[in-house]
Amino acid sequence: MGNFFDKPPPPPPVVLVPPLFDFPPFAARDRMLVSSYKVLFGKLALQCLFEDYFQEARHFTTRIMLKPIDDPHVDLIATVSGPLDHKPEENIIGNALFRWQSDVHDPHTFVDLYVSNSDQILQMRSCAYYPRYGFGAYGIFPLLLKKRESSEDFGQMGLRYGSKNLSCGVSLTPFAMKDEMPKSVWLVSRMGRVTAGVQYEPQAGDSKLTNLMNWSCAIGYAVGSGSPLSPSFNFGLELVRSSQFIASFYQHMVVQRRVKNPFEQEDVVGITNYIDFGFELQTRVDDAITSNNIPDSTFQVGASWQANKNLLLKAKVGQSSFSMALALKSWWKPSFTFNISATRDRADGNMRYGFGIQSESLREASYQRADPNYVLLTPNKEHLAQGIFWKTGKQPMLQSDVDAGNFDAVPRELRPLDKIL
Repeated sequence: MGNFFDKPPPPPPVVLVPPLFDFPPFAARDRMLVSSYKVLFGKLALQCLFEDYFQEARHFTTRIMLKPIDDPHVDLIATVSGPLDHKPEENIIGNALFRWQSDVHDPHTFVDLYVSNSDQILQMRSCAYYPRYGFGAYGIFPLLLKKRESSEDFGQMGLRYGSKNLSCGVSLTPFAMKDEMPKSVWLVSRMGRVTAGVQYEPQAGDSKLTNLMNWSCAIGYAVGSGSPLSPSFNFGLELVRSSQFIASFYQHMVVQRRVKNPFEQEDVVGITNYIDFGFELQTRVDDAITSNNIPDSTFQVGASWQANKNLLLKAKVGQSSFSMALALKSWWKPSFTFNISATRDRADGNMRYGFGIQSESLREASYQRADPNYVLLTPNKEHLAQGIFWKTGKQPMLQSDVDAGNFDAVPRELRPLDKIL
């Protein structure tokens, strides 16, 4: 009888682990179509930090991204954007991208069609990559254009090889003049935490290998894995065409804070937050004469804070402007995201706004509500636990066992990342 009236023990405390707003980034789905040199060294992460949800001033963007339940091999992305106030010189632009990929969990082999009411009316892209052998091929073919001026307007093709520590490839314009081939050649290698690479992009009319203006090189130092549940740090230096020097770093932090949410259960005592910080400095190293409107050196600093699965705050500061963005997301099926951004121009001091609306069913929230990688720490002395837990009454906070190595690698849309540089 005593056991019958005894109260069951309370459930163990848990920490909410919300999914990231946008992971993986959509630019990563097409990374096999571009040089690895252009997406490594933290460039993809910095692009997302400085561009995502920062709408152009006095403009709007509406995007629908859908995947049918009956056939998950295909998806469609349709976008409509334009000015908020009617201007004769600016038109509303509409485009759509229809994509088919052979494997639902492998984004490397696909075919897509891009249609638009702008210059590139119809374009086809195709990519085939075999992770087992490391070889891949791709092609980009503009089918309908208002006018064809450069060799790229007639299409380009590429070959690549990728392994765990090496990536190399070449991009060709098969219909170009003889002295315009190739379009680019790259080689990137990773040795431990250090990644180094070079890229050859010939200028029009001068494709000599001895011309340093055709070469770019970069070196980066990275700590952490590709998992969004694990902290990471990336620092890079790049010399572009012997004329521009770029220094940048990006840090992704996974932190916890105490939470008391009346809509959650009593066992929820904390929540995981994601904080990102990035910096980029660009300066000229040659003595070329530039326009008075183009400064020799520019910089930008950006930060973002995801408080929970529904709220994202971003801000960035540059030489000419200051911008902030707020994004609100509902994880329905499909999900719905509304974002608004404000930009203050230092020249005139005016504040300009832009907004966007997005509906999506392509990416799914994949993180667990109570992550088993979070363990309860019970240190004896508070001064020995700085940075490990906060006092929450008589119950210590939960802390991520980052060194356990139990975190999932990356979402299935980006696998196998550990086999491809």
